[in-house]
Amino acid sequence: MVPTAEIAARIGASFVVFAALVVWELALPRRSLKLGRTPRWPHNLGLLLVDIALVRLLVPTAAVGVAVIAAQRGFGLFNVLSAPGWLAAVLGFVVLDFAIYLQHAIFHHVPALWRLHRVHHADLELDVSTGVRFHPLEILLSLLIKMTVVAVIGVPAVAVLIFEIVLNATSMFNHANVAIPPGVERWLRLLVVTPQMHEVHHSVVRAETDSNFGFNLPWWDRLLGTYRAEPAAGEAGMTIGLPQFRDKRELRIDRLLMQPFRRDGSRQTDR
Repeated sequence: MVPTAEIAARIGASFVVFAALVVWELALPRRSLKLGRTPRWPHNLGLLLVDIALVRLLVPTAAVGVAVIAAQRGFGLFNVLSAPGWLAAVLGFVVLDFAIYLQHAIFHHVPALWRLHRVHHADLELDVSTGVRFHPLEILLSLLIKMTVVAVIGVPAVAVLIFEIVLNATSMFNHANVAIPPGVERWLRLLVVTPQMHEVHHSVVRAETDSNFGFNLPWWDRLLGTYRAEPAAGEAGMTIGLPQFRDKRELRIDRLLMQPFRRDGSRQTDR
């Protein structure tokens, strides 16, 4: 697949999912937002634009390009073993998802990496825009990790593209402020990470922040003991964000970009 088609597919899918979730949030919100969109969205979406520009400038081939090169040159586990395309695609998707789970957990427990990732956690409310709010350096590191996994495993390009589209979609979905009937949600979280499952991860309580690391598949948290069904204070009593970034000024894009390089005395910051 040529890079132009890849970019068009990813942008098109992301736009459709984002728009659908915005409509869902407006029609059936799960919680009322105190701050709302006005003080947050320009900066969250501005950070997304910085991420996109930086990635396309510094890593134009991205993970799909690595998959194409690996297939052409015959390196990577699945290519060496000549695994059937469908099997390589399915297993490749699962391996990539597990890699993202591990990456997420590591970013929480390595102090230097947490300083990048905490930009995402410092949002004071959760909605679809939080799902695209990541520091550019974290995005670049995540992309390099995915490229490495793709090269080592030999994940087919089509599986990489599908994974990237699904990952973007689920990141927006599991941060969205959308209401799902409890009976449906209880079964849905067995198949995919739901907003109710993921919101525990954005609790101000550190033990809850360090749980529910999955983005796509919810199984890794259950298998590896990092799953929490709900916050201790309940959904209504849970405080979202980080204790050291409660000032509304911290929502500005300039503060978000510089946040990893600023010092403070919080234990949660230094990890």
